[in-house]
Amino acid sequence: MGFQETYAWWLSDHLSHREGERERRLREGHGHAEKAFVEKVWWPAFGHFRHLHPEYEVTDFKDGMRYLDFAYLRSGVQLAIEIDGFDPHLRNISRDRFSDQCRRQNDLILDGWKVLRFTYDDVSDNPRYCQQTLQQFMGRWLGEGETLFQANYHEKELIRLFLRVGRPLTPGDICLTMGVENKTARKWLRQLSEKRWIQPASGSVRVRSYQLSLDAKRLIL
Repeated sequence: MGFQETYAWWLSDHLSHREGERERRLREGHGHAEKAFVEKVWWPAFGHFRHLHPEYEVTDFKDGMRYLDFAYLRSGVQLAIEIDGFDPHLRNISRDRFSDQCRRQNDLILDGWKVLRFTYDDVSDNPRYCQQTLQQFMGRWLGEGETLFQANYHEKELIRLFLRVGRPLTPGDICLTMGVENKTARKWLRQLSEKRWIQPASGSVRVRSYQLSLDAKRLIL
């Protein structure tokens, strides 16, 4: 499935499991900036929405409820993702509101959350920076041993290609997609195989195809 279809299913699935204020918050709080983030940053970086929760409810220091723009919950890691829009009126923010925002982030950290904040301008105009920041986070907190981010440019692009298509790839696929010769494609695949980021796909005979290994999936997903 492409982005639009997957995004619609993902949002509908979360709505179907909510009611009351939690449902209202998702319908009204998940707006243009949040959709831009999942379309321009998250989807190109990972190609799926597993473990990503929009408008996620948390308890604040006053035992009230707050909502994160996104929460990524997996393997004991709690990542809060916030998209900050630019508002010229922010220069006039009250001292109480400013303190409240600082306390909110402190509370999350004290409760074991990791926090990443992105401006809407970066999401819109510099999505690669946001993608790389998230991928580095995944490699740092969910990876084991050697991380994906020690790979060179071509190796990173190959990993993203495997994630995007979601199936085994042959050297011919690499040639067609990345515009290189067969010799180069085989060289790149061999390098990834030696690093244990890909492995031969089951059932491949003469023209060997490869699939992502469990090690690579731990590094990114």
